Amino acid sequence: MYCLQWLIPVLLIPKPVNPALLDTHDMFMALYLLGFFLERKPCTICSIVFLVTVSLICYSGIGKCLLWSTNCDTVRCGNS
Repeated sequence: MYCLQWLIPVLLIPKPVNPALLDTHDMFMALYLLGFFLERKPCTICSIVFLVTVSLICYSGIGKCLLWSTNCDTVRCGNS
């Protein structure tokens, strides 16, 4: 579980408030995770725990996902 110490801080990085920076934030997160998985090669248990945590965060509500932006201010959401 040593590899989780490099993955847990990713969950704590806040998303920017400015909508213009969301794409940059999403690209940084995706490239950081890709680089981490290619360089460090975390164990299977750590990878599964992290991916389950990210999927639970992403599907728990609109605008909470770490890997892509779902900003309802700039995009029409739902029946509005």
